[in-house]
Amino acid sequence: MDRRRFTRLFALTAGSTALPGFRFPTLHGSPAVDAARLAARMTRLAGFGANDAGGIDRVAFGDADLAARAWIRGLMDDAGLATHVDLAGNLVGRREGTDPTLPPLSLGSHVDSVPGGGNFDGQVGSMGALEVACALHDADHRTRHPLEFLIFCNEEGGKTGSRALAGEVDPSELELPTASGHTIGQGVARLGGDPARLAQARRPAGSLTAFLELHVEQGAILDADGIDIGVVEGIVGIERWNVTVEGMTNHAGTTPMDRRRDAMVAAARFVDVVHRSARSIAGRQVATVGRIEVEPGAPNVIPGRVTLSLEIRDLTMDGIHATYDTIWEQVPDLAEATGTTFTSERFYVSKAAPTHPVIRDVVERAARAAGLSTLRMPSGAGHDAQSMALLAPVGMIFVPSAKGISHAPDEFTEAEDVTRGTRLLLDTLLALDEGVGLG
Repeated sequence: MDRRRFTRLFALTAGSTALPGFRFPTLHGSPAVDAARLAARMTRLAGFGANDAGGIDRVAFGDADLAARAWIRGLMDDAGLATHVDLAGNLVGRREGTDPTLPPLSLGSHVDSVPGGGNFDGQVGSMGALEVACALHDADHRTRHPLEFLIFCNEEGGKTGSRALAGEVDPSELELPTASGHTIGQGVARLGGDPARLAQARRPAGSLTAFLELHVEQGAILDADGIDIGVVEGIVGIERWNVTVEGMTNHAGTTPMDRRRDAMVAAARFVDVVHRSARSIAGRQVATVGRIEVEPGAPNVIPGRVTLSLEIRDLTMDGIHATYDTIWEQVPDLAEATGTTFTSERFYVSKAAPTHPVIRDVVERAARAAGLSTLRMPSGAGHDAQSMALLAPVGMIFVPSAKGISHAPDEFTEAEDVTRGTRLLLDTLLALDEGVGLG
């Protein structure tokens, strides 16, 4: 989608008759979300790092990222927030509450993109959180809890900002290069953080009352099924293994078929085992073999070794392990039948982060009260809320992604859906502020 078409479509949907007066009153009557302002800011944000394909190259720590964050900081100031950049490079806007003894309620997302990315991933949640701050400011509505509005650092390159708050960033990561040309450590410093004191950015568990994140679905379920809101049940955990299949290298022309120990044949059957196993178990787990390396890799040589990746995702770590066990219990028979051996080595773990059941209920009730259809669903992608779940109860709200396209210039969400999600974000925040017990 080119930039001219993006701007025209977003402006048209922002001014549609489906948004009477361009303002959505919340369930509480006041404050109210200003849809026209929200749409204008979404369009303005899309200009930072805009590329000719209609998407953005606003990679973390690049000049466009810095410029966008400076613009947002000015908007935070205008909304009456006290702003600063923390040690991890996160942009933080704070609004005091009437009860200083309460831990803050926090909300936000990110504005950095993948190279050649789209205009909605992270940006919907960031602009939605800012619009919540502006709505509260316009109405002079003071919450009981202090509020924190967060624009996280380097979400697309490893969730550096949110993981630092949870104490999960290893010092070695600061030396990793990024798409901006800067290392993560250099990038944090560019944003105004202090990589030498990154460990001090860590917050203790319980330091927040809750964290909320609005996000585009990045999948096609809501859009295809005509559902307004996804009530996120949790962010999936991920584990990855390298699986090595050892057979025997031999001549492809002189070795009879019944005397082969072909590692590629065994690997192919293993891929099928992975697929069938994941489908055979009740639940929403997914299992994928996404990489295969064959040795020696010549057309006239029987493969003697194959290395595969195995990735399993599920809403619980127990579910991941159960799927792995189901797969691996079939390996001995497969190895015997093919004359091969199998070994596996885990090399990556990302912990599952369930959302809080009370927050799910609050989101669902508020959506239905507003006449919006809902679906409870997992998030198959990672988000900053995943790290924040180590500090506090979290909730996530999904709005539809057109055709499920994400991380690409054609990524698109209607302005009406962005406004609905932002309205729901505000309603949920106010319900939590009014004392909904999280237990």
